[in-house]
Order: sequence, then C-alpha cells, then structure tokens
Amino acid sequence: MDLLHDLLFDYTLRTVALGAATLGIVSGSLGTYAVLRGQSLLGDAVSHAALPGIALAFLLTGSKAPLVLVIGAALAGWVGTLAVMGVVRRSRIPFDAALGIVLSVFFGFGLVLLVVIQRQPAGNQAGLDSFLFGQAAALVTRDVVVMAALGAAALVVTLAFWKEFKLLAFDTAFGSTLGLPMRRLDVALTTLIVIAIVIGLQTVGVVLMSAMLIAPAAAARQWTDRLGVMMGLAAFFGALAGASGAVISATTTQLPTGPTIVLCASVLVVVSLAFAPRRGLIAAWLRARRNRTNLREIGVLEDLYTLALQHAENPHHPHPVATLQTMTARPESVVPGLEALAARGLVASHDDRGWTLTEQGLSAARAFARIPEGSGQKAEGSGRRTTGHGPRTTDHGLPP
Repeated sequence: MDLLHDLLFDYTLRTVALGAATLGIVSGSLGTYAVLRGQSLLGDAVSHAALPGIALAFLLTGSKAPLVLVIGAALAGWVGTLAVMGVVRRSRIPFDAALGIVLSVFFGFGLVLLVVIQRQPAGNQAGLDSFLFGQAAALVTRDVVVMAALGAAALVVTLAFWKEFKLLAFDTAFGSTLGLPMRRLDVALTTLIVIAIVIGLQTVGVVLMSAMLIAPAAAARQWTDRLGVMMGLAAFFGALAGASGAVISATTTQLPTGPTIVLCASVLVVVSLAFAPRRGLIAAWLRARRNRTNLREIGVLEDLYTLALQHAENPHHPHPVATLQTMTARPESVVPGLEALAARGLVASHDDRGWTLTEQGLSAARAFARIPEGSGQKAEGSGRRTTGHGPRTTDHGLPP
C-alpha cells in the first residue's frame, strides 16, 4: 500500500514512472516495425547517432531545454538514418556494415563534442553526459509532456498510414505495383522510429535506448502472428517494463533507473521466449515430445497391423515383444509404445504369448492405413516395411 501511495502521490516517482511508461508505449509500438523488417540494429545506430545532435544543439543554443535537445537529437538521428540508407543504396556495403559505420562515426563525433563542451567554462554544469546512460530521476513534468506529445504525434501518423506501413513491412514489391511511394514511406516510417528513440534518450540513454525499441516488440512477437495484436502487446510490455523499472529503482538504494528499465524489458523477453504458447521454448519442447510419442505409437501400431495381415484367418493372433523389436530401428521404444496403446485400448496383452490388436486397434490401424473397414486384405501398408521405422506414407495422427 505504501508503494501504491508513493506511486500516486510522490512527485518524483510518479513523474519518472509516467515518463518511462510513455517511453515504453511509443518505443514498443514503433519498434514492432523495426523487428518485423529485420532492422533491429537500426535503433542502436540511430540512438548513437543522436548524441552529436544533442551536443550541437547545446553548443548552438546554449540551452538545456528538453525540447531543444530532443530536436537536435532527432535531426542528427534522422541524418544518421539517411546516411545508412544512402550507403546501402549507393554501394555494395551490406546493411549491418553500414549501421556499424554510421554508429561509430556519429558516436565518436558526439563524444568529441562532449569533451569540447566539458572544457568550456560552463561545461561542468551542462550535464549532457547523462544522455549516455540516461538520468530518469531528473525527469520533470515538462519532460513527460514533451515525450507524450511527440509520442502521440508519432502514433497518430502510424495509425493514419496503417495499411501503407503494413505493405512496407510485409510486401514492398506489391506496394510498388499499387503505385505507392514505398521509398518515401520507408523514410517516413524510419523518421517515426527516430522520434521514438530520441524521446527516450533522457530516460535510458544513448547506449540502452535500442533495447527499449526492440525488447518489447521481440517479446510481443512470441505471442501472436497478427500485426495489430503484436503492436498492442509491445506497447503494453513497454509500459510495464518502464513503470516497473522506475518503481524498482525508486525502492532500491543506488539502483540506476535506465538500466533497471532495460532489465525489466529483458525479463519480459525471456519469459515470452520460454512460455509463449506457440513460439515458446517450453511449448516447442512439449510439441516435439508429443510428436515423438505419437510416432512411436504409430510405429508399433503399424508393425502389429503388418503382422495381423500375415494371419488373415486370425488377425488377433498374439505376437511376442521380441518380434516387434526386430521390426524397428529403435527396439527400446516398443514396450513404452505398447503400454501407451494399451492404455488407450488399442492393443491387449496375452500374457506370455505377446501382444495383439484389439478390435478398436484394428479399426484404428485400418483407418491409419486408409483401408476400408472389413476388407481385411493386403493394401497400403501391407508389407510396406519389415524393419525400421522409416518415413511414413501418411500424415494422419492416431485417433483421440
């Protein structure tokens, strides 16, 4: 209750949490396009390229007003983005190499400018080096209002060009055939991503901002295949990471806010990678285990059916486990497969004489081999193989 009271009524905590949540919503939403277009490193390049813009804005205006510095960062980041696109378009340098070149050149230039500022008489009071790792605790209401206004404008433009940006992300060639200016749309979407990045520089800094752009969207991608749902989830994850990081930082002594926010976003990514129902690692493991079990049971069922066809006068003639084990490349899977099939009533044990198909199992085997009920003769599957569990000729699973 004390934490909730502080979150609602403590000015510093409330302002930082609101600012971080706003940053998470905007960066998560627009980061969706960066993830889907395979441009995850673009955020890293833009955030580093924004540093000289911040320094130049201060040198030219002498102002530390957030709006002035954000405009400088946006212009520098936008120029850096255009530089990446120009290098890729006009040379044979690949996209990732162009990102590395622009990132290092702009970041190095920004550090030089910071040193120049520090050597000036008022340099120590500038505090621009806080943009390297962020200084969320210094956020005031005015900063949050600027972040919210810029972020809202970027999201409105994104919604206005929803279909066009969707084509840009998934099928640029088709968009070109419709007569859409895909290159200008590319520049416009990249500009919006630049806005999302620069509004977070004061909170998490140049070095960590790319994580806020990518992590929420990467986590959301694990849960859905729909663009709208993914963008909504990314905004929610971003807001959750921002607010929780701010609260954790405020309640723990000497814990920096920006890195804490990024760590919270990373936790969301790890949780999503592990527990997402379709793409998660645990779901994939369970799916693979279920498939292996199903294939093992299918193999035993087929082998018993093959033996039953060789005893047409008595298809329920029992067969020893040793016989079934000679028919497969994995004899250790025969007994578990028989036990699983017996639990489902498809096979039955006849003590020392071995195992046989039940009527239900015989029907299931015929259905699996696509043999009409009551034919009882050799057909598909009969004599198809005698040893080993080779590739199956059917894609049917066992009946439930």
